[in-house]
Amino acid sequence: MTGWMDHLTIAPIVLPLLTGAVMMLIDERQRTLKAVIGMASALGLLGLAVLALAVADAGTAEVRVYRLGNWPANFGIVLVLDRFAALMLVLTGILGVAALTFSLPRWQKAGAHFHPLFQFQLMGLNGAFLTGDLFNLFVFFEIMLAASYGLALHGSGLARVRAGLHYVAINLSASLLFLIGVSMIYGVSGTLNMADLADRVAGLAAEDRGLLEAGAAILGLAFLIKAGMWPLGFWLPNTYSTLNSASAAIVSILSKVGIYAVLRLWLLVFGDGAGASGGFGGTVLLVGGLLTVGFGSIAVLATQSMARLAGACVLVSSGTLLAAIGAGQVSVTGGALFYMTSSVLAVAGFFLVIELVERGRGVGADVLAVTREAFGEGDDEDADDGGAGVAIPATMAILGIGFMSSALLLAGLPPLSGFLAKFAILSPLLAAGPEVAVTTWILLAALVLSGLATVVAMTRVGIDAFWASPAAEVPRVRVAEIAPVLLLLSLNLALTIQAGPAMRYMEDTARSLHAPQDYNGAVLSGLRAAAPGAGGTR
Repeated sequence: MTGWMDHLTIAPIVLPLLTGAVMMLIDERQRTLKAVIGMASALGLLGLAVLALAVADAGTAEVRVYRLGNWPANFGIVLVLDRFAALMLVLTGILGVAALTFSLPRWQKAGAHFHPLFQFQLMGLNGAFLTGDLFNLFVFFEIMLAASYGLALHGSGLARVRAGLHYVAINLSASLLFLIGVSMIYGVSGTLNMADLADRVAGLAAEDRGLLEAGAAILGLAFLIKAGMWPLGFWLPNTYSTLNSASAAIVSILSKVGIYAVLRLWLLVFGDGAGASGGFGGTVLLVGGLLTVGFGSIAVLATQSMARLAGACVLVSSGTLLAAIGAGQVSVTGGALFYMTSSVLAVAGFFLVIELVERGRGVGADVLAVTREAFGEGDDEDADDGGAGVAIPATMAILGIGFMSSALLLAGLPPLSGFLAKFAILSPLLAAGPEVAVTTWILLAALVLSGLATVVAMTRVGIDAFWASPAAEVPRVRVAEIAPVLLLLSLNLALTIQAGPAMRYMEDTARSLHAPQDYNGAVLSGLRAAAPGAGGTR
């Protein structure tokens, strides 16, 4: 007989699934009712995620395995809750509550079926983080992407439709690569269960190893498209810049789903126990990450709009994470997880701030700002104002603080969490003393220069938005719109203050990822011991 806690692992998938299904039965004009149901679901998911985090970080740190149908090995569908999955569930829950709250005054009314799409998006994200086999990873990827297609096209505008269709086409291509890679891996290994696959890799015949690695490379290509690695991430800044802010805040974590899949599978399947395939693809991750940081930094400097600037910052964060993962060190991976947490919260908050700042500005304000810089028009317009300055209303002051805080976090300036995260990544690499690798110095230079590029771009955009050409009228900002911004920034402040406990959790998570014996043992023993009717969880 099982208790309700035994179903904790599947609850983050079932709750948004049922909520979205119920919403589809409610008339679209009943937006208030849908909003209440959706917010209750989002808060419930956040509560479940926090509980899952507490369970995963308990003294025994048990890996919880939920077996659907109690099928034996090779056929079993399992959901697995460990520290890494719990961390991603919490991030998804936080973004879900923040983005949904922000959407209530405006964006929920901009198109049909916003609330069901949002719930299915949360379901796909949670399922991708919890699944223990490749085929269901594909299934949850498709649920997540199908919902994101609707959110990407939510609202009017030719630019949004054009970028949304490009987004759909690119991700459909990535899904095709996903299926090809999974098929090749199954053909050579005979399993799609991640733990079972990791158990079989070392014993593969030499003539089969090449096919396995080819399938893994194709599968990795699909993940890296979603993660935005250069040159596969060319689509990301433009697509993200056309999304409405509420959708952008939740969709921004999709790039981190690609990072999650790479980190999970690479260390599980191609870790130290993989025999001749150990470390396969690590150099590609390191070099590709560094190139992505460089490309993202150039995009940050070249952008002419705040929304594209936020998209370019997503590229920089993805590149930093890929390079850190490619280093292959436990302590560096811990720093990367800390950085991912900080950047996800900061980017989502920045997307929300952007809409509020630009709400009172004229159409084309960013382009006009670039024209002034290039040709010097209007430089002396306020030369005779007597130095009195401009009185900034309270709303603009709050938005300015939000913008400045986002800039400091994304640039990685001290003493905030972005700086602590970059320091945690670089410190173990530089501890080697005289034997520091060349790639470490390149990574150091990339992180410093990307931070400098972000500071320059943010300063330029901020001066124009709040000083040189402020809003024609003070934007009307509701409490439901500013509260999520303050929540996300406050969480990053808490991450800075509680950096010690947070870093301890990240390091424990990194150690479990680099030494996945507990993960493999829990999944495989649960599968092989299972028999029909024996119970649903371990």
